[in-house]
Amino acid sequence: MASVSSSSSSSAAVVTDRRGIPAAQFVEDVLICWHVVEMKLLAQQRDLQAKIPDIKKCLDIVATLQAKKDAVTGEPLVADFEISEGIYSRARIEETDSVCLWLGANVMLDYSCEEVTIARVYNWDVHQRRIQLAGASVEDS
Repeated sequence: MASVSSSSSSSAAVVTDRRGIPAAQFVEDVLICWHVVEMKLLAQQRDLQAKIPDIKKCLDIVATLQAKKDAVTGEPLVADFEISEGIYSRARIEETDSVCLWLGANVMLDYSCEEVTIARVYNWDVHQRRIQLAGASVEDS
């Protein structure tokens, strides 16, 4: 026995059984469904692979900072960094124990050099979840 129920917040009717469990939608063409899943996974793989060079660059910079700190030469590290697309500036980096990560939306966080890679992975994961939620809400509409 199936019944039709709807919530006050949603105008779409949901088919449920007598215990209130939503009915699963029957997949007519499994090959098309599988193709869609495969395409999403391939897109996600491309996105991840595109981030690898940036992550390696960040790890190299942190390793350079740590090596400079371990060498104890007393000379600052001179580095060129990108302010915006095509605009660079030169900076003198004194001995440091931390790295600041720009998260966007006028937010910058200060991490220790040992913690920065974990924070970067966490921030990437948060960003991916937001993209998935946005994609899911677009598909639902």
